[in-house]
Amino acid sequence: MTIAKQLENAAITLRDAVDALSFSEPVTHVYNPLAYAWESHLLYIRRFGNSKKKVVFLGMNPGPFGMAQTGVPFGEIAAVRDWMGITAPVGKPPVEHKKRPVDGFDCPKSEVSGRRLWGLMMDRFGAPENFFADHYVINYCPLLFLDGSDGKCRNLTPDKLKASDVKDMYAACDDHLRSVLDALQPEWLIGVGGFGEQKLADLNWDKPHSIGKILHPSPASPAANRGWAEAATKQLSALGL
Repeated sequence: MTIAKQLENAAITLRDAVDALSFSEPVTHVYNPLAYAWESHLLYIRRFGNSKKKVVFLGMNPGPFGMAQTGVPFGEIAAVRDWMGITAPVGKPPVEHKKRPVDGFDCPKSEVSGRRLWGLMMDRFGAPENFFADHYVINYCPLLFLDGSDGKCRNLTPDKLKASDVKDMYAACDDHLRSVLDALQPEWLIGVGGFGEQKLADLNWDKPHSIGKILHPSPASPAANRGWAEAATKQLSALGL
């Protein structure tokens, strides 16, 4: 079985497992781009995931204008469409909030985190094949959570949800992460932010590896807003990467 097929099977298992879950307040809407944006996610796997990697970067979960639109981790539309060369029809979540529509590659908004992360890789590596020869990027959780109870539609990250709501989800995400790492056999696991780093540390993956972290590129981080690319480059350089 090819590495890409292993990743595809792992993503299908994760997609179906989290689709069967339910979440309590304050979550009012859950988007699963592995379902409605599966075609573009599959293109990402097949185009860039079919080889062993030296480094795997782990993010938290989709952003509303990134992976939630494109199905690609940190999937800022211009980066996915113009740099990676991925475009595909994107459907809709079963229940959509009017303030967070899924417009796929027609979404007019840009995901800042994805623009920063992929922008750094574009500047450093040039062509996407140069980056993906030794690197891969995934999210720990594939779901976007929204609190639309008052009409404002706030984004909720998994670490802000009730422990009882995330227990089964985290188990499914751990299984998926382990399957991805078994397929890619990376030497380095890099958390994009503290959440990703902690999940990598908690996984206890049984192959030889090292764990590191880079600053999360979210605009909610004052440190990231002071120069994320420079900070992340310094952190990776300190790790020898």
